[in-house]
Amino acid sequence: MEAYRITGRRASEIVADIEHGVESGALPPDTALPPMRTLATRLGINPNTVAAAYRTLRERGVVETAGRRGTRVRRRAAGRESRGMPVPPGVRDLASGNPDPALLPDPRVALAEVAARAASQPVLYGEPPVGPELALVARESLRADGVPEGPLAVTSGALDAIERVLLTRLRPGDPVAVEDPGWGGLLDLLSTLGLRPVAMAVDDEGPLPEALEHALTSGVRACVITARAQNPTGAAVSAARAGALRPLLAAFPETLLIEDDHGHGIVSAPLNPLGGLGTHWALVRSVAKSLGPDLRVAVLTGDPVTVRDVAARIGAGPGWVSRILQDTVALLWPDRARPDGPAPVSYDTRRGLLCDALARRGVAARGRTGPNLWIPVPDETAAVAGMLAAGWAVAPGSRYRLESGPGIRLTVSSLAPEEMDRVADDLAAVLAPAPGTRPG
Repeated sequence: MEAYRITGRRASEIVADIEHGVESGALPPDTALPPMRTLATRLGINPNTVAAAYRTLRERGVVETAGRRGTRVRRRAAGRESRGMPVPPGVRDLASGNPDPALLPDPRVALAEVAARAASQPVLYGEPPVGPELALVARESLRADGVPEGPLAVTSGALDAIERVLLTRLRPGDPVAVEDPGWGGLLDLLSTLGLRPVAMAVDDEGPLPEALEHALTSGVRACVITARAQNPTGAAVSAARAGALRPLLAAFPETLLIEDDHGHGIVSAPLNPLGGLGTHWALVRSVAKSLGPDLRVAVLTGDPVTVRDVAARIGAGPGWVSRILQDTVALLWPDRARPDGPAPVSYDTRRGLLCDALARRGVAARGRTGPNLWIPVPDETAAVAGMLAAGWAVAPGSRYRLESGPGIRLTVSSLAPEEMDRVADDLAAVLAPAPGTRPG
């Protein structure tokens, strides 16, 4: 800070000068800014002017107030999901979180049918942004799962939907309750938007009621909860947990609730929806895991005002998600929605086999639904390096954690049943205490 002298006499000038320092690298992340009165004295201006500048910087997500540590340049995530080490040749990738390609549908027949339809009757400007075929399939699916009736919008994947919903109600600097450990992509998004994550601890049944209550009473403006196949722990909101969470959410009707149901089509656990209790809510159902990541389609429902505002933002930008993609999803989706379908059964089987194999070796693992396991470890770096040396790439927990303890995420999508014992043997060996040390 001593090497960078902030200048300006008006709040806008101070803001511009500090932003220049951040962008140029002269004020790196975590740099402490001068106390407001100190800077005001140095510049010969009223402290209220500095206070206004700092407030603007907080709203833009440039700085954050860190209690006794003062006002500091905000750390911006450099892509948690993309920070992992490259997988060397000959090493099995258990880190990327991709679905098993063998469980994805063959899109050729559906694409050919949709292409023929598009050739004879192309979609032009002015058509409804939500295709009627996808709307019908989505409404039937949501209704069967007990989701409250609401309007529909279509976005380019789950994260696109979550971003657009957050932008309808929140401003930079607002706090958002998120699961901990939780999805690295969501944590990146909050950082990019200048929103402040507030950690909610989770177990196998979803967010802990006391964690949600603490977040709500602390004043969070929004809450993001994963319905099933939570990334990275595999948690799924149970009926009992939903019953405990609903009264808490109902007591804060102005807090925006976003439910992420990306696990639809790959899990056997039923959906226990939480939405419809407050003024503003949304549920996002995407197809990346069940139909393939390149089908960038998610269906969004929620209260009329929220969905209307999201639709307006889409209309003012891209206009709509390709109806060719929407119609393709509408043809493929119904066959993949059964809880006893190939994907849910396969992921349940493989996840269960590996959990059991690890348990026999004294290694605890969490993974109730979906393709991921969360394994607490004493040292993430050592665990990741050790597994890499054994021929397995696993994801470090730092991509997903806020306040929770260290761990690693392991995806079973590419594992065959006969490989489970070898993975468990290698991980148990990596986590075993070194010779001559005392456990614990």
